[in-house]
Amino acid sequence: MTDSQHDAPAPSTSPSHPVVAAFHQQRAADVQLRVADAVTAFAGSMMFVYLHAAVFVVWMLFAESTPWPTLTLIVSLEAIFLSTFVMIGQNRQSALAQAKADHDFVAQELELQTNTDLTREIHRLTEELHRRLVTDPA
Repeated sequence: MTDSQHDAPAPSTSPSHPVVAAFHQQRAADVQLRVADAVTAFAGSMMFVYLHAAVFVVWMLFAESTPWPTLTLIVSLEAIFLSTFVMIGQNRQSALAQAKADHDFVAQELELQTNTDLTREIHRLTEELHRRLVTDPA
């Protein structure tokens, strides 16, 4: 594989859903949310795994003669914080899904009303044509 095949896909040029665009603008405007997104993105990467494996190996082999109590404490604390970031990500996805569903519901209701109005108007015009052509041909 060439280096270009390993690159991330180019951003989509197609317009995004209005709720998604607004959601991303809101997140970009909030420093805390940007930090949470950055931490979540890093914690969900293989670089995070490699870094931790290296740090733990160095710690166990060179840093302390009995690394387990301190290392266990650090790993436990890190797990608490990482699980919080996972919940932040889940809450974000849930809020986005709910906002998108609400927007889509309103759009579908408007489309249904428009289609109903068009159907009634077509029915009225059909009745008028029928009246003029069949009932009152003269």
